[in-house]
Parts: sequence; C-alpha cells; structure tokens
Amino acid sequence: SFLFVLSNVMNISWLFLWHYEQITLSVIPIFVLLATLIAIYLRLDIGRAKVSLKERLCVHLPFSVYLGWITIASIADVAAALTAINWNGWGINGVTWAILVIIIALMIDVTIVIKRRDIAYSLVIIWALAGIIVKQAENQSIVTTAGISAIIIVIALILVKLKERV
Repeated sequence: SFLFVLSNVMNISWLFLWHYEQITLSVIPIFVLLATLIAIYLRLDIGRAKVSLKERLCVHLPFSVYLGWITIASIADVAAALTAINWNGWGINGVTWAILVIIIALMIDVTIVIKRRDIAYSLVIIWALAGIIVKQAENQSIVTTAGISAIIIVIALILVKLKERV
C-alpha cells in the first residue's frame, strides 16, 4: 500500500540523514515513519484480527517488531537531536529525563499490551530496556527504573494471557 511505500521512503531518508549526521533533521522522517507504521498496524488490526498463522508470522509479527523498534528509535532520535542542539532540559537533569522517558515507553507498551496483547512489540521494548540497563550500569536510578519497567511489562503480558484463558 501507499503507507508501506511511504514508510520505506521515510526509513531511507532517516538513515541518510542520520548517517550524514543531520541529527535534528532526522527527527522529521522518523516521526513520519512512526506515524505510517502506526497506521499500518491499525489497518492490519494487529492483536485483534483473526488471521491465519502464516499471516500472523509473515505480516503481523514483522510489523509488530518494526513498530516496537521505531517507537524506541523515535525516542532515542529525539534525545540525540536535543543533545545535538545543547538543549538544557528546562533545568531538569539528564537522569530525571531518562527516567521520565523510560516511564513514557512503559506507558506506551502497557497500553499496547492491554489493547492489542502484542507480545512481539513488548519483547522489543523489553530488549531496549535491557540495553539501557547494560549501557547505564553505573546509574542505579536508570537501571532500577528500566528493570522495574521490564518486570511490569512481563507481568502485564502474563496477566493478559491468563485473562484470555478465563
């Protein structure tokens, strides 16, 4: 569809801008990419539509993973762009911003879990949180927030799956 073509064009645009260190400009195509993936995700009714195993594995799963990845990449791209322009964080320190962003990612993911029961999307977010834990090992506040967020996502997934069985 047009949305899929647009998502590919935006992905290519983002890659070129990022590669050539046009970090602030790269925010535009990544958000258009995110919007197109959200539109595709909703149009496919991922997590709700009754589809064959083949369609789930070959269409829904890749778009779930891709949307999860671009959700995290969008957050990271904005953070990089703000750093590139020497944004002062409105006086809020970097650790606090990191914790707020992790909480935002958690809220987005829990919403997806509740509304769509999308395990693949959630696993991407958990993977990103694990990366944050490794990368920020020296900062206990960030590590704790990321770890608790990952645990909350796992618990939400388990509860949703248990509810499906009832």
